Amino acid sequence: MSKPLSDHDRKKQISVRGLAGAENIAELKQNFNRHLHFTLVKDRNVATRRDYYFALAHTVRDHLVGRWIRTQQHYYEKDPKRVYYISLEFYMGRTLQNTMVNLALENACDEAMYQLGLDMEELEDMEEDAGLGNGGLGRLAACFLDSMASLGLAAYGYGIRYEFGIFNQKIVNGWQVEEADDWLRYGNPWEKARPEYMRPVHFYGRTEHHPDGVKWVDTQVVLALPYDTPVPGYRNNVVNTMRLWSAKAPCEFNLKDFNVGGYIQAVLDRNLAENISRVLYPNDNFFEGKELRLKQEYFVVSATLQDIIRRFKVSKFGSREIARTDFSKLPDKVAIQLNDTHPAMAIPELMRVLLDEEKLSWDKAWDICVRTCAYTNHTVLPEALERWPVDLFAHLLPRHLEIVYEINRRHLEKVAAKYPGDNDRLRRMSLIEEGGQKRINMAHLCIVGSHAVNGVAQIHSDILKATVFKDFYEMEPHKFQNKTNGITPRRWLVMCNPGLAEVIAEKIGEEFIRDLDQLKALRDFVNDDAFIRDVAKVKQENKMKFAVHLEEHYKVKINPNSMFDIQVKRIHEYKRQLLNCLHIITYYNRIKKEPNKQWTPRTVMIGGKAAPGYHTAKMIIRLITAIGEVINNDPVVGDRLKVIFLENYRVTLAEKAIPAADLSEQISTAGTEASGTGNMKFMLNGALTIGTMDGANVEMAEEAGEGNLFIFGMRVEDVDALDMKGYNAEEYYNRLPGLKQAIDQIAGGFFSPKQPDLFKEIVNMLMHHDRFKVFADYEDYIKCQEKVNALYKNPKEWTKKVIYNIAGCGKFSSDRTIAQYAREIWGMEPTLEKLPAPDDK
Repeated sequence: MSKPLSDHDRKKQISVRGLAGAENIAELKQNFNRHLHFTLVKDRNVATRRDYYFALAHTVRDHLVGRWIRTQQHYYEKDPKRVYYISLEFYMGRTLQNTMVNLALENACDEAMYQLGLDMEELEDMEEDAGLGNGGLGRLAACFLDSMASLGLAAYGYGIRYEFGIFNQKIVNGWQVEEADDWLRYGNPWEKARPEYMRPVHFYGRTEHHPDGVKWVDTQVVLALPYDTPVPGYRNNVVNTMRLWSAKAPCEFNLKDFNVGGYIQAVLDRNLAENISRVLYPNDNFFEGKELRLKQEYFVVSATLQDIIRRFKVSKFGSREIARTDFSKLPDKVAIQLNDTHPAMAIPELMRVLLDEEKLSWDKAWDICVRTCAYTNHTVLPEALERWPVDLFAHLLPRHLEIVYEINRRHLEKVAAKYPGDNDRLRRMSLIEEGGQKRINMAHLCIVGSHAVNGVAQIHSDILKATVFKDFYEMEPHKFQNKTNGITPRRWLVMCNPGLAEVIAEKIGEEFIRDLDQLKALRDFVNDDAFIRDVAKVKQENKMKFAVHLEEHYKVKINPNSMFDIQVKRIHEYKRQLLNCLHIITYYNRIKKEPNKQWTPRTVMIGGKAAPGYHTAKMIIRLITAIGEVINNDPVVGDRLKVIFLENYRVTLAEKAIPAADLSEQISTAGTEASGTGNMKFMLNGALTIGTMDGANVEMAEEAGEGNLFIFGMRVEDVDALDMKGYNAEEYYNRLPGLKQAIDQIAGGFFSPKQPDLFKEIVNMLMHHDRFKVFADYEDYIKCQEKVNALYKNPKEWTKKVIYNIAGCGKFSSDRTIAQYAREIWGMEPTLEKLPAPDDK
């Protein structure tokens, strides 16, 4: 028996990470020591592990900077059309390893650290996650930045540099407790402050109408200070920019109070302005109509548009003067993509700039605005759609309210001309919702002010056209498109699952990393015993490694031969973690009833954060932990069933959990999950999906073959039919003994013996107010899980399905998604051309 390779040795064997030359390693060691000595500590003997991490980060960053400068010079010389991706969230995770993968430096750095007596994984673990997002929307933005750079597009991500990202989740006595995520406390080696591009952003005040135009006066000013982070493409020497704005009070902020002796208070009040970029709102798929949130949305949009226009005006090589004054060319040079409605203020703000500052006519300004902007919708849940109170708007952004009213007046004129006498349609299509408190419907504003509107999976885009935006689709069908989401194969395969990447590369070469469609070639190896063995072996190694992590953190003995059944995503009723709970309880009850039967062992893991104000979601977490407490300590069950709540789920934990998963739970009620991207990550990493026909699951089944997924439950039309008929939970409860037993156990305190009534409200919700119809899918879900158990007992057939799934992943690369946005929305052409490296002459 040969001794198993250490992680270090295995890494060095892996070709997809690039080979390390001896000169390269010597140079890296030299640079590392230089940074350690000159930048950080004078005496190497007192250096901490964090010093070593920073020295390595700076060493790797040195390789980025030359490429970054050269890329920006290249754009300046060529003056291409540029795309500006505006998002209130960028869920980047860690940067070090991703940068090394994209620059082909990982092996060399690994060897250099090894020779210096340091452990690469320990250093990587020192990095804080940049958790500037809640979930899917923010992580999608991060994948898109990677793909835009890898496809050579002149692209910029614009957002907010939150001082505190998504909270850290602690589980205390089974409950979620939030802790502030002070991710910047040790500094961030990847960002560069750019004070020379600071921009003023105005709030409050009033408008004055003069013969020569409108002036917005008596405003309060907050400064937007940009921080730039380099975004490297995959081995093409392109480095794009993510620019995040931080709020700063101007020097004179409130200092007029100085004259009346309020100097100290005036200086302290500077915090009020700077609160704008203090913290990310921790809501996913839920609209919180707070003044601070609207301030954040306008802050990022105003600063970004000033930047876009500045760059548009001077973009001529060698010129510092204004080179362009003709704004009719703006849509030829600028594409603005609004990631959901959060940056919707870009539409009235662009109009304000063109009308009030550049003195264009309304018609000309509006034509430019519509041709420049495009809008991505991310949800159909009514509670997630942004509707801002008009009173708040009038107070905070008086000029923008006037502009929105004028946009609406002209829009409704068009509707009335096309559908004379249809007052109901006018009411439905208005940007302003009357009735009670007047509100501005931001999705309507985005549709009217954009030339393209897209959903993020085919089924979602169809639902938008058929329901939520039906009137708009009937009026302007040409605007509506679909752009199915994708994930970057660099982070979500090469980086997090190098063993699998290598096994694939041995069979089909390495080009699949920049052209994921090439995975189709794996279908030729579905019956290749050696390949089946290799794929299964990588999965087993990933599981062993994750089992060690789990035992360290949760003190629960994990059976690494059990099926790793994982559901990780935000905790939300529509994602139906409760359906998963009902299966766990049902399976537990069956094992207890027949303890001598050959049950398929399972380790069920559920992870995700609940929005701090979302009581039901917090109760769901408490239920999961309570179920785990009972099951994990039941000697009859032993290691055949374990339940773990994965604490503080974030990008870094996903990178460990996803490669180890056997079964991926994607079980939302059909018609509620716009797309999902976690589903794609599991598929690419060799897990099989149990899921409903919802979001991108539908397309995953098309690509891999429906028989290679475990599809169950109602389709969208079944859900609609059930709504018409009326959903009656009690009917299922009375008819299905397994369901009744599980619900009675939850209600009767079986899982909370010290507090028998703890979960009464969850039961009450499921029985009487369940919008997401958990019971309606229970029976089919349990049957489907039985099929999962049966197949898992046949490892070879299981792995064949895994290979079909991996082979069907090509469509779900964010490279494909971005190429479609580029060609079909932005009017840009992607390129796989390499830029010359900085040391090439």
